[in-house]
Parts: sequence; C-alpha cells; structure tokens
Amino acid sequence: MSVQEYLDKHMLSRKIEDAVNAAVRAKTPDPVLFISNNMKKAVSSVITKVKARQILDSRGIPTVEVELYTNKGVFRASVPCGDSTGMYEAVELRDGDKGTYLGNAVTKAVKNINEKISEALVGMDPTVQLQIDQAMIDLDKTEKKSELGANAILAVSIAACRAGAAEKEVPLYKHIADLSGKTNAILPVPAFTVISGGKHSGNSLPVQDIMILPTGAVRFEEALQMGSETYHHLKAVITEKYGANGCNVGEDGGFVPDISSVREGLDIVREAIGRTGYNDKIKIGIGVAATEFCIGTKYDLEFKSPNKSGQNFKSGEDMIQMYKDLCIDYPIASIEDPFDKEDWEHSKRFCGLGLCQVVGDDLLMSNPKRIERAIHESACNSLLLKINQIGTVTEAVDVVKMAKEAHWGVVVSQRFGETNDCFIADLAVALGAGQIKAGAPCRGERVAKYNQLLRIEQELSDQAVYAGEDWRL
Repeated sequence: MSVQEYLDKHMLSRKIEDAVNAAVRAKTPDPVLFISNNMKKAVSSVITKVKARQILDSRGIPTVEVELYTNKGVFRASVPCGDSTGMYEAVELRDGDKGTYLGNAVTKAVKNINEKISEALVGMDPTVQLQIDQAMIDLDKTEKKSELGANAILAVSIAACRAGAAEKEVPLYKHIADLSGKTNAILPVPAFTVISGGKHSGNSLPVQDIMILPTGAVRFEEALQMGSETYHHLKAVITEKYGANGCNVGEDGGFVPDISSVREGLDIVREAIGRTGYNDKIKIGIGVAATEFCIGTKYDLEFKSPNKSGQNFKSGEDMIQMYKDLCIDYPIASIEDPFDKEDWEHSKRFCGLGLCQVVGDDLLMSNPKRIERAIHESACNSLLLKINQIGTVTEAVDVVKMAKEAHWGVVVSQRFGETNDCFIADLAVALGAGQIKAGAPCRGERVAKYNQLLRIEQELSDQAVYAGEDWRL
C-alpha cells in the first residue's frame, strides 16, 4: 500500500491539514509539537491495557496497584486497606497462604486484573465511569465483590477515573464533580488525628483517636497551618508530661502517650490548642470505635488495661451520659461510632440529643442498605466514607448522594493501611463532602492527601471555597 493510499484509507489527509492550519493560526513557535497535540485531541481515547502489581501499603502489608493505559497516557492508582473487614463491606481479596506475607499477599487480585478485568475493559471509553464500574461488577457477579476482589475492582475504577479526567483535559476533582452532577468544588475541613488509641496503639486509651478540626480557618492552607502548629505544640505538651517516648506515633500519625482515659487525652489536646491561640477556631472530634470494646450489651473502657478496676464497664445509657458530659466540658463537634455497630437503639437516642455530629463508621460500613436504615431510624447524622468498603467510584458517589439528600455530614476517610495515592483528596473536593479524615499532619502517606488539597486550592485560586464553619454543609 502506498503512502497516499494509506492516508486515504484512514482519512488522515484532512485531519493533518486541519492540524497544520490550526498551527499556522496559533503562530506556535513549535509547530511539530502543536500538530502532534492537535492530532491526539482528534482521536477519542480508549483503554488499551490494564496492568496490575502487588505493592506494600503504609503498614508493610501488600495491596494492589494498577496502571491503566489509553492512547493518551498511563494512569496509576493504588488502593488503601483496612485493618479489618466488616461483614457488611466489600471483600478485600487476599491469597491466604500463611507462608507468603503471613497470608496477606494479593497476587490473586492482581491476576484477576491482568487476566479478566483487562480483557473486559480494553476498548472502552475511559470517560464513561458508570459503564466501566458496572462492567466489573457484572464480571464479578457477587454482592460483595468477593470473586474478583474489591481491592482489584477499586484500583481499576480509580485509574479509569484518572484516565477519564485526562481525556476531558480537566482536573480529577472536576471530572468527579461532573460524574456526580455537582458544580461547586468545596475544600474540606481536615479532621487531623493527634492522639491514637484503641487497638491501634500500645497505650491504655480505649477510644481509637482524638482529632482536631480547624473549622475557624478561612482557607484550607490556614487550616493545615493550624493543624500542624497544634500537632507540634501537643508534642511539646506530651514530652513535658509523659516524656519523649509518649511522642511515638501510631499507624496514622497520632501520638501515643501513656494515657488511659478520654478526659486525660482531651485535656492535653485542649492545652495544646490553648498554646496556639486558636481556641475559638479549632473543634475536637473523637473516634470511639466502640465495637472494639463492646461485650454483649456492655462497654469495657478498660479493655486494654492490665490492671482492670471493674469500674469502667458501662451500659449504653452510661455511655450516653459520658458523651453528654464530655460535650459540655470540651469543644467537641464530632463523635464517631459512639456505640457498637449493632447498637442501633443507643445510637438513635444519642443522635437525637443533637449535641454534636454523630458519625457512622462501623455502623454503616459505607453500605447503602445500612445507610438507608440509619437514615430511616435517625441513628446517626454523618457518613464516614471509606471507598474500599464499597469498591467503585460510581458507588462511592451514589452513597454520598444518599447522605447529602438526608442532610447528613460526609467525612471522606483514609484507612490505616494507606498508600501515597491521594485520590480521596480530589474526591472530597469534588463531592463537596465538607470533611476529610486523612490522619495526622505527619507521615508521608497522610500528608500526601493534605498537600494535594493545597494544590487544588491554589489551582482554584479566587474560586476556592473552604467549608469552614459550614463543615457539615
């Protein structure tokens, strides 16, 4: 076939002529580069290959990383991993061979991507997120994505989302906003973990974490400064009271001083806030994770203590009174999972008091059916969104819509096993979540999310809106 015949067969002559004319009109100093980019835009992008590998998360445990190829580039994504998997959330597929990574390898999930998902998606338009996600759900055929693995499906879903944004030549948060039907990007209030407890630390603090929320900041950049300064003042307070060993950090960067009571932790956090001078601008949040210490219908607040007194074994009513007292004595704006995941009655009673935001984590597990029930029963008033609990970008967008329609708050959340992938930062902005929980202003995989939010705010410039006092939007 001659060159002219080839040009005619593929109708390239007109496209090349149009590109040359455009270069002339633009008076570009580099016509070859201009024509090349113009030709790329003339061709619709399709997925050409999907390749996965096993990498390590922030705990040194395997997780899935994907590279999705289109004729516009290569787009990478990696998925976070939870410390445990609840019975109502999508299934993280692991090999189970105790001789390799103690059973935590994800080579089965990787193989599913390389051999099954890739074949199903090649040729698809990366901008049609719903069809891509649905194709993987249909291929899996199980309610909880246990055949292919939610870790496999989510990694591809996020990579495809990035490819879709590149095809549309818009920022990732703008593409996600388009998918969700939102028009206004909102920079979320960060809920910085400053003290870690629960089963994720070696101290005797029963609750999982104590957080600070800079609701009084004007911009996200200022909120990050407040969080960082308070974190370092807290380090000084802990050093003075507990010694340098108390400044060791947990899996998401919170300090782990040798404290045993919630009040003790709240006192030192309040002291650190006082040293910054931000008293009226920073609220406090508590991540209780009460399921961890619920025994039957009672709550053992000494479940980590080697010398139990037996005085902190509380009923649901006792816990409600404890939370009421804490909300009176401290500037608490949010309490996460104040009761066991099946203790709907006490969650409903406490939420009905209207004392603070009541966030559902284990109670909801980002599961649409659990969210629907909680909305109907008024068991909480905020969703903690963990995208790997649901498994696709499309489904994450849908559950946030459910929460927003119920006038709930939304907290886009990290997992304890994180990577440097900062997708949740763009997701929080795009969906107008109002809140993001990405850990302490410490540790690279946590700070990556906050730094991405700085970039987004700078990019939005005068159009940037920080949730601030409207954090529950």
